[in-house]
Amino acid sequence: MNDYYADLGVSREATSDEIKKAYRKLARTLHPDVNPGPEAEEKFKRVSQAYDVLSDEGKRRQYDMGADPYGGAHDGFGAGFSFSDIMEQFFGTAAGGGRGPRQRQQRGQDGLVALEIDLEHAVFGGAQDLTIETAERCGTCHGDGAQPGTGRRTCDHCGGRGEIQQVQRSFLGQVMTSRPCPTCQGYGEIIVHPCHECSGQGRVRARLTKKIKIPAGVDTGTRIHLAGEGEVGPGGGPAGDLFVELRVSPHPTFTRRGDDLHASVSIPMTAAALGTNLSFATLDGEQQIDIERGTQPGDTIVKPDLGVTHLRGGGRGDLVIHVDVRTPTRLDAEQEALLRDLAERRGEEQPDGHLTDPEEGLVGRLFKSLKGR
Repeated sequence: MNDYYADLGVSREATSDEIKKAYRKLARTLHPDVNPGPEAEEKFKRVSQAYDVLSDEGKRRQYDMGADPYGGAHDGFGAGFSFSDIMEQFFGTAAGGGRGPRQRQQRGQDGLVALEIDLEHAVFGGAQDLTIETAERCGTCHGDGAQPGTGRRTCDHCGGRGEIQQVQRSFLGQVMTSRPCPTCQGYGEIIVHPCHECSGQGRVRARLTKKIKIPAGVDTGTRIHLAGEGEVGPGGGPAGDLFVELRVSPHPTFTRRGDDLHASVSIPMTAAALGTNLSFATLDGEQQIDIERGTQPGDTIVKPDLGVTHLRGGGRGDLVIHVDVRTPTRLDAEQEALLRDLAERRGEEQPDGHLTDPEEGLVGRLFKSLKGR
């Protein structure tokens, strides 16, 4: 049985990329158009046969278990026999007609990339640059795979059919199977002079920067579908799609809950008792908020239509401002005297402590305000 790993000069643990790289290197030097002669042609056939087996996961597994798809020693059935051959024979996928040559142009893979955006982009939308590693059509051969000015020729091994047929003996008798041609890899034709830029693949790796349009109202986990913006396929085939998954970075002031924005403002207890007017920086610019007399810790002020734009449908959520009342921890003698005088005037020198319904306390009011958002 042929040692396919030795023919390609790779170890038995070689990855598919290593096998492909080794084959391309040998094929460039042994190809009959580059290195004519019976010896080089025979080596080229052996290398092509080795690549045909080792590049196919099923064939490689079969070979590693002792069976040779091309007729070596194996586990006791006919040379190269596999149960897939029987299935192909019964269902007519291998005998008789055949599949025909493979298409070089194939659709590219879809891509998924992550993009971090700030809260402003999530609220108002906009555009942001995204840099990705991808495959684009080769600029030298424009996806054809052949060096400009050259072309392809029909494969002599399969006559352009892209497959070869073999008659094998098994316990069922003679079985005829069809396999992709190892010389042209099933394409039916051979690129005489592969493009130097893409090695005949019709595409090259590239680092591209795309401008992504972000709709208003997106959130972490939202995916933007960009049709035809993924990788260009083998043979310069059509590009797949690109999916951009968004992540909204935390904001130092605002927290998002649904389409509402929440923030906190801290005021002294005197302002809470007497009421005041504050200027508050929002995503829409400076806004005035009124602190009513007797404002309690945990009270909220709602500013309509200053939240996140609804992703579907018009309008925006609200801006909910939570009020934090600061109690002074350090008082000078005069300030303490004023507060004691105020407590005496209000009859609060010795307040009666008593338990209240949690629904009516600070925590309860805060819970209610959040539950209603």
